[in-house]
Amino acid sequence: MIKVKKFFIYAMLIIISIISVFPLYWMMAASTNTSFDVIRGKLIPGTYLMENIKNLLASNNLKGALWNSFRYASIQTIVSLIICSLAGYGFEVYHDKHKDRLMTVLLSAMMVPFVAIMIPLFRMFSSAGLLNTAIGFMLPTLATPLLIMLFRQSARSFPRDIIEAARLEGLSEIQIFFRMFIPSMKSTYAAAMTITFMNAWNNYLWPKVIMTTDDSITMPMLVANLKEGYVTDYGMLMVAVLLCTIPTAIIFFLLQKSFAEGITGAVK
Repeated sequence: MIKVKKFFIYAMLIIISIISVFPLYWMMAASTNTSFDVIRGKLIPGTYLMENIKNLLASNNLKGALWNSFRYASIQTIVSLIICSLAGYGFEVYHDKHKDRLMTVLLSAMMVPFVAIMIPLFRMFSSAGLLNTAIGFMLPTLATPLLIMLFRQSARSFPRDIIEAARLEGLSEIQIFFRMFIPSMKSTYAAAMTITFMNAWNNYLWPKVIMTTDDSITMPMLVANLKEGYVTDYGMLMVAVLLCTIPTAIIFFLLQKSFAEGITGAVK
């Protein structure tokens, strides 16, 4: 009876795994086929990959889109980690009831959809002359309540005795943060890095609004543009989607262990 139960459990897991992996396989196979083959549902990889890449390079600013996405996502990730970790550390280490109220307000902001504030944000940024700029792209999402809460929860497991001992040794609060807190929170930083980079790389709505020139196009915007018009080259579209997926997949697979540890608040 136990063997039969295990058989059904493993069979179900295998089926779920296949269903989960199939879209990725289909995307990779479709990127090697012609648009006609994709439309008729061909599932076997073809030999049209290089032609699709050449067509994509010839008709779109692929290099510029990749560079813009990588540049914006990298800068946003670094700055966001510094700001949110400082905020989370401060909320917990210098704890009082007023900060708890402020944290409640920040968490309440998570319930407000971005589309509700997008128009006021655009008018504000337009008046400030921040259209088509990296600051305009990154500023609305540099500090997010989710990351602040993540670092605050991790800071709760940071030993207070270490902080007091460091203060007695003459270290400043900034030195304690950078020399002691950050090295002990590597897994939390890895989790926050994964979340921030993926969100920044895949961000479409706000860049579509704030970036109005072809030189500032990002990969999600490029993929969306390939679907416009009367005829869509699905082979070329799948190549663009694959290129858009690879960086985030690499980041996640490299940091998946630390990501799991960081989400659970582990301290190393």
